[in-house]
Formats: sequence, structure tokens, C-alpha cells
Amino acid sequence: MAKDVTVIIDMARPTPRLGFGKPLILGASTTGAAYKTYADLEGVKTDYAETTEEYKAAFALLNQGDDSPAEIAIMCRRTEQSLSEALTEAFTKDWYFLISTTSDIDDVGEIAAAVEQDNSREFFIRSSDLVDVGVLRGAGYSRTTVIYHTNIANYPEAAWIGRAGSAPVGSVTWKFKPLNGIAPLEISNTELLAIHTTGANTYVTKAGDNVTSEGKTLSGEYIDIIHAKDYVKFSIEFGVQKLLNSSPKVPYDDTGIAQIESVVQTVLQRSFNQGIIAADADGLPLLGTTFKPRAEVDPADRAARKYNDGEFWFELAGAIHETKIRGQIRL
Repeated sequence: MAKDVTVIIDMARPTPRLGFGKPLILGASTTGAAYKTYADLEGVKTDYAETTEEYKAAFALLNQGDDSPAEIAIMCRRTEQSLSEALTEAFTKDWYFLISTTSDIDDVGEIAAAVEQDNSREFFIRSSDLVDVGVLRGAGYSRTTVIYHTNIANYPEAAWIGRAGSAPVGSVTWKFKPLNGIAPLEISNTELLAIHTTGANTYVTKAGDNVTSEGKTLSGEYIDIIHAKDYVKFSIEFGVQKLLNSSPKVPYDDTGIAQIESVVQTVLQRSFNQGIIAADADGLPLLGTTFKPRAEVDPADRAARKYNDGEFWFELAGAIHETKIRGQIRL
């Protein structure tokens, strides 16, 4: 897609709708099937029998009650078609979360590498083999998330996306999520630690509730942080491109620069409202923008009609995943 706006976000860490909730099921069949959007299971059933892997994945996605996505997409590559060719086509379509009907380690490794290189979507994998998970973790993928379960036939990763993926970006964490149709694992704390150490998440019972055990990608980054970063980047690019497209011209003066800065500020404010950006002690958003006025811009950039001197920053709100509370009994 041609564009004139590029946003670069670097993650500054302390020391020691692109459909942002839309899932794509990537399947395979002898004839293949083009990318198609579905709003419900009845629609899916017209193209995929209930016995197919594509239908099973769709069922898990759309079986999460009111949290289920409003729409999903399915496409199938031909069995003789390479994954590389199918993924090249898939990346031209409208979706954010990817689910694959294959759980073969070589296939999911190839998909994970492609998603990482594309750098705009996320891939969710189910696995019943921690050795395989460890192999994938070694690549350090920040855009691939694994959920470990002894029964992967009912697509726990799809259920997870169905439960959390369609919420406004920044409004939820992916830990503590109940999944309809998925049974919790009965495991010890030591076994749970081993699963997390490999880079996987799983599904367990805590305080009587069945919930996802963590919300991290293979690299250890939180899923919601990757989601939020992509959302902010795309929203600013889209908003500024729309400004350029819809204006007779955006003048290269302080007024025009202020128009661009205003678009960025609007996106950041919306991101704060959704919970992506943290608030200070007074409840005000921790964010800011700095756009150099025309007089401070390199004359060569002005001559080339390029403005490269806008910056923004914000502090992520994050989420509380663990807590330690101390008490005292007084006699």
C-alpha cells in the first residue's frame, strides 16, 4: 500500500481498525479458498463443514459470548502452494490476529518468521509440546504468542483471541481471561513455572476461576503492548495521510505543521481514553508532542516538501498482573 506518512516508535524502557481485533484463520485444502469475511458460524458453515479445521477454529473464536469478534476471516492455501506465497497474499488483506490450522513446528516457525518480518500483525499458536515451544522461543519472536495445552484440538489460541482480541485496544490485559470451550489444566506451580519459562502461556484455575495464566509473546513482551504500539502507529499514519488527502494543501508553515500535530494529539488522546496511556497523579495523560516550527526546519527538507521534525512520547498504562500485600496483626 502506497503511503506518504511513516511513524517510528522506539520503546524506551526503564533500567534493571486495519481491523485491530479481526482474526484470520489460515487453512489449507486441495483447491484452496480465497480470503472471505464471516459474521457468524452459519456463514462459515456454508463454506466449511463442521468437521473441518477451519470451522473448529471459527467456532472457538465465535464461542466467546459478547466478547466474540464481530467478524472473522478465513482463507485456505492450496496444499501444493508454498506458505510463503500464501502469506504474501494474506498480508495484503484486512486482519490483525493470525491463526493457523496447522500446528506443525516447521510450518508455524515459517509463519512466525514471516509475521515478525511484516511487523504489523500478531500470530497465535497452540502447542502440546514444550520442546517445540522452546525451539520457537529461541528465535525471540515478539509477535508470536503460544498457548500450551494437552488438548489443542479445540483451538485454545482461537478462543483466547475471541475473548480478548476485539476489546478496544488498551482496555484489557490478556492474562486472567476465561475461555469458553477450553478445559483448564490441572498442574502444579512448578509445572506452571516450567511452561512460562519456555515462553508459553496456558489455561489454569485460580481462586476458583478458569483463566489464562499469562499474557506474553515468545519474547516475553506483553501482548497488549505490541497491540497498542501497532494501533498508535497505524492510527497516526492513517490520520495524517487522510489529512494530506483531504486538504487542497497542507501549507509548509506553522499553521500546516500544527494541523499535523493536531492529528497526532487526537490519536494520543483517544489512546489515553482507551487505556493505552497512563495518567499522572492528577488524572492527566502522560504524553506529549514536539513539532519544530518552519523556521527551525532544515531548508533542504522544506525544498523537498518533507517534514521530518515531529515527535511524540507517552507512558504506557500497562496492567497489574501480580501483587504482594503485607498485613499486620495487632494485639
